[in-house]
Amino acid sequence: MDTRALLTDAFHRLPPLVRQHAEGADDHLLHTRLDPEANPLAWLLWHTVRIQDVQVAELAGREQVWTAEGWVDRFGLPLDPADHGYGHDREQVASVRVEDPGLLADYQDAVTAMTDAYVATADPDELARVVDPSYDPPVTAGVRLVSILDDAFQHLGQAGYLRGHLERSR
Repeated sequence: MDTRALLTDAFHRLPPLVRQHAEGADDHLLHTRLDPEANPLAWLLWHTVRIQDVQVAELAGREQVWTAEGWVDRFGLPLDPADHGYGHDREQVASVRVEDPGLLADYQDAVTAMTDAYVATADPDELARVVDPSYDPPVTAGVRLVSILDDAFQHLGQAGYLRGHLERSR
């Protein structure tokens, strides 16, 4: 299997998970926190997609889908357009309110399309390109893609657990 096909397969596993966790979610499922410091479902899904958008856009040298395609306006969150959730305090987490859970899945689809376009150009030289020399060993584009996937799958696992817990505890 070629590396691009492998990466494409891995990234294409994200949209069905985001859609599964978002579809049919009401306000209770989207915004309930298990404790005051816990992240709600809406935040987990939004943050997962934002991180992929931010990092793949940087790798590709292009504007994020969030701003380029108007997702920032569709979501209408009271956050800086560059915000992606990393380091949010409890108030910032609470400010991520999503009225239409379909937006989360649709945004993921748009980010996946951008990711596909980048991965299609990611030849061995691109994957070996150092994107962060501050680590030892330096982080390459290929390692960054794996890191994006690792982060996404961890957050989506949390989202699945949270939604299941909230549904069963009603």
